[in-house]
Amino acid sequence: MSGAIYQLLNRELSNEAIQSFIQEHTFPIVEGSQVTFVFHGEATAVNLRHFIFGLPSTVPFRRIAGTTLWFCVLDIPKKSRIEYKLELIRGENREWVRDPLNPHRARDPFGANSVCQGEGYIRPPWIEPDSEVRAGTIEDYVFHDTPWGEARTISLYLPARFRRSRRYPLLVVHDGGDYLRYAALKEILDNLIHRGEVAPLIVALSHPGNRLDEYPDDPKHVSFIAETVVPFLEGNFPLYATPASRCLMGASFGGVASLSIAWRHPGMFGQLLLQSGSFAFTDIGEHSRGSAFDPVVEFVNAFRANPGRPSQRAFVSCGQFETLIYENRSMVPFLRKMGMEVRYTESRDGHNWENWRDRLREGLSWLFPGPLWMIYE
Repeated sequence: MSGAIYQLLNRELSNEAIQSFIQEHTFPIVEGSQVTFVFHGEATAVNLRHFIFGLPSTVPFRRIAGTTLWFCVLDIPKKSRIEYKLELIRGENREWVRDPLNPHRARDPFGANSVCQGEGYIRPPWIEPDSEVRAGTIEDYVFHDTPWGEARTISLYLPARFRRSRRYPLLVVHDGGDYLRYAALKEILDNLIHRGEVAPLIVALSHPGNRLDEYPDDPKHVSFIAETVVPFLEGNFPLYATPASRCLMGASFGGVASLSIAWRHPGMFGQLLLQSGSFAFTDIGEHSRGSAFDPVVEFVNAFRANPGRPSQRAFVSCGQFETLIYENRSMVPFLRKMGMEVRYTESRDGHNWENWRDRLREGLSWLFPGPLWMIYE
């Protein structure tokens, strides 16, 4: 039992005492590696529904007798970051809600989750807008002639002080709109370029149709990026147009798409930034991840059987609380065996946009080091 709850139980449990307890604390209550989640309200039962692979996904709360105060205690490693919801059961009704006592939120395409910041976790300061930083610009370009027979948009980030008289490397980002909305990509680019930690670069931000169909080695998507988007950009913007200056980036299925394009066009993309790639494979038998992963497994199995050398360098990151941690750990020595230079990092986090956001400084500064980074690193 946590120290905060123990102290509460030593009080007279009046409504005033409970309200005072709530006002005295921030929630969840973090005490070293022990975290206490609290809910105040009527319910038949309350469950913690978290996204930590390796622990039971449902952890029941205990009700303090004679009150409407509920709590549960979870041991998590320091520097962890956890996204979660509360499951409230009232009779036959079950509802997942964000923690009413916790103001910290993380958004994603499906809504928002509450966030538990474990002891030692620090929200990166370089993700915040900075009024002293000159901002880059974003322009949209519509491609009408695409392999799908329908228009597709690419958003293009141009760094502050962009000049056509100089040349820039190119970063192609899968799910670019989501990186902007949920991972603060524009603010990060502006800040890191301004600080000299990342070289000024041009960034192409993709907006997929059905990403689950298009990203796992789909020939149309491969062709669109490698044979339409990149040639158009190199023909209309001052890019270096060398393999070392071209990078593909993506998270989850976007990581699969990035590896697929590089594999299908060897020698074209010298760098990869792969975050929590959905690199599911089978050595024998069938996989158990659902039909959406069928084309992913087919591609990764084919890649593992005949990898070639899709790129020269790769930054790979994954959360320790993800179901994909095994596949990403397996991918690192596999890429290195092909002669690629690989930097790999893990975090105590899950499969989510803020995990990927928090790794961008390390990944971008390693792949595209700016003048300050090259001096001090």
